[in-house]
Amino acid sequence: MESILLMAQSSGAAASGTSGTNSSVSFIIMMVVLFGVMYFMMIRPQKKRQKEEQEMRASLEIGDEIVTIGGIVGKVVTIRENDIVIETGSDRNKMKIERWAVNTNKTKMEQRQKEVEAAREAAKAKKAEKKSKKKKDTVDETKKD
Repeated sequence: MESILLMAQSSGAAASGTSGTNSSVSFIIMMVVLFGVMYFMMIRPQKKRQKEEQEMRASLEIGDEIVTIGGIVGKVVTIRENDIVIETGSDRNKMKIERWAVNTNKTKMEQRQKEVEAAREAAKAKKAEKKSKKKKDTVDETKKD
């Protein structure tokens, strides 16, 4: 149906002269812009997430607490090229799982959260210090007058 409309537009444009060229150029520009928006809104974030997951799986260490895609929580005991062995539960059952089946690394997430909290506290302290310094400067100015 679109091809029929485009053919009708091009035949009408051919009769009128250059407007057909302008409409086809604007159509191409619109398609390029649409593709660009789709790339930045959908494709790029997905690739970024995949890269982060791949890095997380590559940086697994013995002793890390992980959660699998199936929801199994365990501690990494052995790391091999394509699979890992985890220890689950208080009875220390061992399971061999594929590396791609790791969903999250709880140990690294907790470390990251602590770092973020420490950075927030430092920012708050710095902000409070600036505020108190500003307050002190205004008090000094009123004493001089």
